[in-house]
Amino acid sequence: MLNSTKQPVAVAARARRSQMRWTIVAFSALGLTIAYLDRAALSVALPFISEDFHISPAVQGVLLSSFFWTYALFQVPSGWLLDKFGPRVIYPIAVGWWSVWTALTAFATGVTSLIVFRLGLGIGEAPVQPANIKVVSTWFPRRERAFASSLFDMGQQIGSALSIPIVTSIAVFAGWRWTFVVIGAVGLLWILGWLAIYRAPQNHKRVNAAELDHIRSDQAEMVRHSGEEVRWSTLLRDNQTWALLLGYVFRSLAGAFFLTWYPSYLLNERGFTEAEFGMVGALPAVIGIGSTVLGGIVSDRMLASGLSPNVARKVPIISGLVLSACIGFSPFVESNVVLMVVLTVSSAAHSFAGAAILSLPAEVSPSPDRVGSLAGFQNFGSQLGNLISPIAIGLALTASNGSYLWPLVFAAISCLVSAAVYGFWVRIKPVEQQDGRTGTDTPADPQDPAGSPRTGTPQNGES
Repeated sequence: MLNSTKQPVAVAARARRSQMRWTIVAFSALGLTIAYLDRAALSVALPFISEDFHISPAVQGVLLSSFFWTYALFQVPSGWLLDKFGPRVIYPIAVGWWSVWTALTAFATGVTSLIVFRLGLGIGEAPVQPANIKVVSTWFPRRERAFASSLFDMGQQIGSALSIPIVTSIAVFAGWRWTFVVIGAVGLLWILGWLAIYRAPQNHKRVNAAELDHIRSDQAEMVRHSGEEVRWSTLLRDNQTWALLLGYVFRSLAGAFFLTWYPSYLLNERGFTEAEFGMVGALPAVIGIGSTVLGGIVSDRMLASGLSPNVARKVPIISGLVLSACIGFSPFVESNVVLMVVLTVSSAAHSFAGAAILSLPAEVSPSPDRVGSLAGFQNFGSQLGNLISPIAIGLALTASNGSYLWPLVFAAISCLVSAAVYGFWVRIKPVEQQDGRTGTDTPADPQDPAGSPRTGTPQNGES
């Protein structure tokens, strides 16, 4: 009798699902945090650097844009490398590369050397978003991907937010050069953790059969197409590749303002002191952290409630981008308090759309072996916007004697165009159930005992 009472408890314990996927996405978020801390450092330090090197606004625009030249150029090759070799190999190589180039920025002697170091940084950071998207598509079922994407994507806001007090403090007390040495060293520590913890789920010792079944519970269609050869020609002929690319181009034309000219706008145009900027400048990025996660939760909850994937992904994207267009009111606001409210709302709404957008490569890809490549194309679009925006703003400032009117109005228009692209062009597949039927929801995930045999083969490049 005693044994029969204990047996269900023992079976339940064996069947309890492990939660390793959340640890993995936390490391992805940390990787993106470090990436954005490194790339945003120049924007925050630029007022200090400009005093040393006497850089004009037009040249500042070129300098701020230079990172995105190589970052954009290497997006598509990075996606292909991730599909071929996997995040376990490519991600730490990338972090090591960009950490070295960040530290080298401390030895800059002028604009030319700064641009060279930024080009090196761009090459290293190119794989970071395709890698994170690939990780989420590998480690999470479809109904959790938007939330998981929001968790790693909040590293963007965390890194941007941390860059303001960290870089400003170090620049004021030790000089701007030390900021790049300090933040460059952080990435090297992340590499050790990633190599120790990351494996494909089917090969991970801390993933039991119940979690593996959960991960694969609504991936049936993509699993059947796994192993197909990834051909760029196929992706280039698919209009969904171009939809994802162009949607992100226009979104980034607006978002790049916060990564590049935002500190200079507050300090030079709006008259913020360095102390005031250090205290309130990070507000849009800080609020954006919660907004990013909220967007992911809303999207996944809508999918779980029975709404179609098309609705569940597009509603957060379109509503977020439309609200983000309020940035266009900034030049007409006289109060700096109201200005910070407008900029914070715009940044938060922009972030709210992010998680669902990052889930799209996995939503439209016919195979898990193409997710990285498709994510590379999507992020290439993002970097085209990031590349164009700072140069265009710099030229506009030069032509208009320092007025931010047209750059901010154009950012608002870009948000609306991006919303239209995602609303009318992007097509999202319906959920494919385990038995091959399509529907708006997924069956309950199986809870097999932890000791049951695992099934499936590793995806390309994973071990």
